[in-house]
Amino acid sequence: MSYPTMPSPAICDRARASKDARFDGLFFTAVRSTHIYCRPVCPAPTPKRQNVTYYPTAAAATADGYRPCLRCRPELSPEAHARGGDDTVQRALALIADGALQDASIETLAAQVGIGSRQLRRVFLARTGATPIAVHTTRRLLLAKQLLTETTLPVTQVALAAGFNSLRRFNTAFLEGCGMAPSAIRRQRGETPSGALTLRLGYRPPLDFTTMLAFLARRAIPGIEHVGVDSYERVIGATDASTWIRVTASRTKPELLLEISDADPRAIPDIVRRVRRMFDLDADLAAVQAVLRVEPLLAKAIRKRPGLRVPGGWDGFEIAVRAVLGQQISVAGATTLARRLVDAYGETRTQSREGLDRTFPTPQHLHDAPLEAIGLPKSRAATLRSLAAAVADGRVDFSVGQRLDTFVEHMSALPGIGAWTSHYIALRALGHPDAFPAGDLVLQQMLGDDKRLSERATDARSQTWRPWRAYAVLHFWHLANDQAKEKR
Repeated sequence: MSYPTMPSPAICDRARASKDARFDGLFFTAVRSTHIYCRPVCPAPTPKRQNVTYYPTAAAATADGYRPCLRCRPELSPEAHARGGDDTVQRALALIADGALQDASIETLAAQVGIGSRQLRRVFLARTGATPIAVHTTRRLLLAKQLLTETTLPVTQVALAAGFNSLRRFNTAFLEGCGMAPSAIRRQRGETPSGALTLRLGYRPPLDFTTMLAFLARRAIPGIEHVGVDSYERVIGATDASTWIRVTASRTKPELLLEISDADPRAIPDIVRRVRRMFDLDADLAAVQAVLRVEPLLAKAIRKRPGLRVPGGWDGFEIAVRAVLGQQISVAGATTLARRLVDAYGETRTQSREGLDRTFPTPQHLHDAPLEAIGLPKSRAATLRSLAAAVADGRVDFSVGQRLDTFVEHMSALPGIGAWTSHYIALRALGHPDAFPAGDLVLQQMLGDDKRLSERATDARSQTWRPWRAYAVLHFWHLANDQAKEKR
């Protein structure tokens, strides 16, 4: 069976023969003679073509009875079909990645994306080769396989992290999905990990990690996060039960390394999801750049920064507050206001790392706060209070499964928040690939050759870059910075 989201068989043949990492996660190779499925980069000898079946997802291969390879480890693959956007399957996949089927039914998921449960199942089978439940189950089992391989967590805690409240059910599901018991995976691994829990997070190269860190560093909130030249750190969780995370890049493989200390095992899936979204690890840059290169200026930008991605944020409310603070002032000025906000309304952690001793204020902390006291103009203070109240009562949320136009409509209904702010928040908090703040001065000047296009003209110019306009935004911002430096 052919799938519209998967490369053609001829391309799959060439990719697996060359072990091309740019195709990692875009398809999986199932070998009928061994009943094992692999990544395109598998180091094992290349199987004969007549013994191979290609699948668009690990869940599809699992549904046909194949088990994951122990050498190439499919759990390390970046995802190909959950990059966000307004497509129904993409929205549903993003919701599944955020745990929508952990406690809710398929009917609830279908209602969230606006179709019936039977139709959702049909479109999933056509696009991913598996049902939504199969996708959810395979995600859980592959996470468990990674934790069993890369950590010393007890099997009971691995089961909890994978969303199983019963060890018996976990053992049964793992044996069925992976072809061996959890204890057998433990016996087959090499070195026993030591120190902080460290997980490998794969991506399709290239990734400009240095540029992404520099972007995040300029916007880092003091006391909440620290961004160095080669790492990102923050402390999360409750004030009396803090979890420390650190993200660095592997020197030898297309992977980021996620260190986690003092985490409740049940929080691990959410931490992994947030880090993957923050660093845009599931992006298929080949598909993005194929669309953007039609614009000569963007073609130039891609040649200069081929690994540029869209940097996200840890928390949607945090990003939204930071965006409002930054209205009509510099990035440095917004950072100063963010520090004052955290000092005034955040809480102090009882367990902390140096320089990471605060929590970000909650919507409940801010919706009635006298924010003018930290130096905010009355109008912007009122906007922040309205934002906090809307989030607190559920009128606005930052779930990844919503449509871009719906999110922008809800955000723009709040006083003091227009289309620019709404699209910027969608770009960074939702990771929406088509977010495009057409009112942005830099975009208007870059596209107008310093003469500044109107917002309408800027939006019209961007239509050929859909559904990847967010990537165009990042490229234009960086090009503008380059030009500014050249003029100094």
